[in-house]
Amino acid sequence: MRSADICRLLILAAIWGASFLFLRIVAPVLGALWTAEVRVALAGCAMLLFMAISKRAMNFKSNWKQYVLIGTLNSALPFSLFSYAALTLPAGYSAILNATSPLWGALVGAAILGERLSARKLVGLLIGVSGVAFLVRLGPAAFTPQVLIAALACAGAALCYGLAGAYSKKTSSDIAPPLMATGSQVGAALVLLPFLPLSPIKAEVTPFIVLVAAMLALLCSAVAYLIYFRLIADLGPTKALTVTFLIPLFALLWGALFLHEAITVNMLIGCTMVVVATWLVVFQPTPALTSVPDHVHR
Repeated sequence: MRSADICRLLILAAIWGASFLFLRIVAPVLGALWTAEVRVALAGCAMLLFMAISKRAMNFKSNWKQYVLIGTLNSALPFSLFSYAALTLPAGYSAILNATSPLWGALVGAAILGERLSARKLVGLLIGVSGVAFLVRLGPAAFTPQVLIAALACAGAALCYGLAGAYSKKTSSDIAPPLMATGSQVGAALVLLPFLPLSPIKAEVTPFIVLVAAMLALLCSAVAYLIYFRLIADLGPTKALTVTFLIPLFALLWGALFLHEAITVNMLIGCTMVVVATWLVVFQPTPALTSVPDHVHR
């Protein structure tokens, strides 16, 4: 792996780790649905502009159904659920729970695509579940019904990524990844739009909140996707997926530095268990993946 690739990998992990920090700042003001809508709408507009400059046709007429369905599963629902969880959970918690996405992907792949659950994958799943249980029960946040519901929301978001990956492999593998990334953001924005009146803005929207919301959309979605697809082109999808292991570490770091969130030994143990579980599930002793792992998108 070249030094430039390692640099891109670290930058991407830092950006996606920061997304959980930004959610902790924006969600209490905008609410879960508005936070998700601002993120996908601004990102979609920026990515559409990039596609237009690149002179790449989006083919909305033929691909609109896939854009809407993938947008719902891969952005609208998980972004809303993570935004809801951000009202309660520290940024590091959400990022660690987000790292279980490949574990859900393995279960969904077995149920929908008929993929084999090897002994290695089953061990990874058991370790991952144990790590999440350890984190939620013994982490620094008090174990309350609110914490449990927020953790379940993160688990639901991770499950959505697994479902999106399976659906994409089954029906949308012929759509180029940059087109799917852009179209799904637009689709997600349209899906969320009718539900916004159900989630009124909770507090005054200051210039600082506008800035952070813009960074969440433009940096953590639009720019991050461009970096990610460059990594896939240079390294292949399997090696690019190693970013999953680094995201929780950066989220813990940003949360501690900027929000003074605690990092405890129990939290690090839970994080380590989830990362090990993800490694066991993702890196199988088989030929490299040939399709884009949609469940890593953030």
